[in-house]
Amino acid sequence: LLIRRSEEKAKQAFTQAKSKGICHLYNGQEAVAVGTISVLNDDDAVITAYRDHGHALARGVDPNACMAELFGKITGCSRGKGGSMHFFDAKKHFYGGHGIVGAQIPLGTGLAYAQKYLGTNRVTLAYMGDGAINQGAVHESMNLAALWKLPIIYIIENNEYSMGTTIARSSAGDPLTKRAGAFDMAAIQANGMDIDDVRARTFEAVSLARTESLPTLMEIRTYRYFGHSMSDPGHYRSKEEIEARRQSDPIELYKARLLEQKVATEESLNALDEEVMAQAQAAYDFAEHSPEPELETVFEDIFAPEDQIAEFRPDPRG
Repeated sequence: LLIRRSEEKAKQAFTQAKSKGICHLYNGQEAVAVGTISVLNDDDAVITAYRDHGHALARGVDPNACMAELFGKITGCSRGKGGSMHFFDAKKHFYGGHGIVGAQIPLGTGLAYAQKYLGTNRVTLAYMGDGAINQGAVHESMNLAALWKLPIIYIIENNEYSMGTTIARSSAGDPLTKRAGAFDMAAIQANGMDIDDVRARTFEAVSLARTESLPTLMEIRTYRYFGHSMSDPGHYRSKEEIEARRQSDPIELYKARLLEQKVATEESLNALDEEVMAQAQAAYDFAEHSPEPELETVFEDIFAPEDQIAEFRPDPRG
């Protein structure tokens, strides 16, 4: 619910030209981020692509800092320098938010290599969209992960359309987990609209990584309700298709399950939703009233902290 209500405010901010850059919404895919990250330890690593708002919130990144990042404010989780595609919080072991398709996968493989090299018993979740699975660097990464037996789970969030091309026209071989066979890697599929199924399947993969240091390729079938980004009108899909897929909404399905199992009541769920909507509105207000970065901050965060030169300035002669 926090992801859904926060994304609604993010959509509002973008349409009002209050947020900066581009914006990829996560509506419809919430069960993927929440279900997978819920089985991790606090010190495990998470890295993802540019549709990263849901992962950041699921990892516990402050909603205020997330919304402020959308607004380009100094109080943002990346100090207003990253925007929608580059959320980051090292203290939460959330390593982005990356804008280049598939570029996060080699980085995630590096995180897993470090975890094994240092003997940490930690694991890495590295997310990608269904379009990224065809990037060469993804296959290079999986090859090394299999050779070196790295504790990583590669997660394909298959929302069926990449940027705007149906999976049937962009990727040969169904399911996409067939790619795992080339590397003798475990392959697991999950229903991305069912948080319990996502959680159970991810637990299997995390157990392989943590106890046997073995990688897994997961394909989680999901669906996004809006276009690839806020600038995408989504004419390649019909309204009827989207409405039909909304009937399997992950939040509504889980609410129905909680009611059926008498874990919650309508009143308690409505109260929770009101609480979450207030939290999302508070984040919006926080972002709107936060200060812009000072001009001098453009010269900061260029190098790692130990190498950052406090008085660094570019040579005016070029």
